[in-house]
Amino acid sequence: MIGEGSVAARQVVALGRDLQVDGEAAADVAAINGSVTVTGRVRGDVIVLGGDARVSAQAAVGGDVFVLGGKLQIEPGARIEGRSVAYPSVGAAWVILLGGPSLGQPSMSPVVIGAKTALVAAWLAWTLLVFAIGGRGVLSASESIRVEPFRNFFVGLSGVLALFLTALLLSAFAAVLVGVPLLLMVVLVAVLLKLWGMTAVFHALGSWVARHILRRRWAPLNAAVLGLCILGLVKMAPWVGSWSWTVASFIGVGASLTTKFGRREPWFEAALMPTGTAEVGR
Repeated sequence: MIGEGSVAARQVVALGRDLQVDGEAAADVAAINGSVTVTGRVRGDVIVLGGDARVSAQAAVGGDVFVLGGKLQIEPGARIEGRSVAYPSVGAAWVILLGGPSLGQPSMSPVVIGAKTALVAAWLAWTLLVFAIGGRGVLSASESIRVEPFRNFFVGLSGVLALFLTALLLSAFAAVLVGVPLLLMVVLVAVLLKLWGMTAVFHALGSWVARHILRRRWAPLNAAVLGLCILGLVKMAPWVGSWSWTVASFIGVGASLTTKFGRREPWFEAALMPTGTAEVGR
């Protein structure tokens, strides 16, 4: 909760609980599986996944308000400088995409444990493949996670949200012949962002544990496998596991986006005028 008269200088994230903003948030505000109520001022975006959002009459939001899997209530008099979008029918699809399916079984049932174990084994195979073909880009993304984890989290959160909104718009308004290929392209981009980013998360976590707890400097592949084993064990926990992998997925997607898959290049190059050309009429 951000009380009246208080100022939150950095991004605010609530996991599995509601968030009340009575004061001022100088950056973005997000809630995952929780609701957000704004009676004060938010200078950034308000993002809610799996909950409701309410913007009171005296509130002000300097960015956008996005709600997936919940309702959006904007009282008369509220000031929102960006867009306001809500998709109440989107339930736990984002959790399934980021954390893996629960299969409708109890969290500690043999079926769920087996599915999680198989998923961790698949991640291990992917990690070995990435480092076998060259993991320099992964190390660059891992460094970005180490330096700016919160920034990568919010970039990933915004990126996943943008992909969901794009997929929903394509499904609702695009023709079948055009919308299906574009929808598949959006899904492919989301999968690539997560695959690359999670490998960087594994390495960042493993190298941190090796350096600060084990007091050793491990090879990049060994550190990545260590990070995967740690997250794999956490994933077996009923409630903590899903949230840990969800947060890690957002951070990984953000690292993929901010570093352009570790290449550290801008996504869109500025058009340059060829040298040696003369202006017309001179």
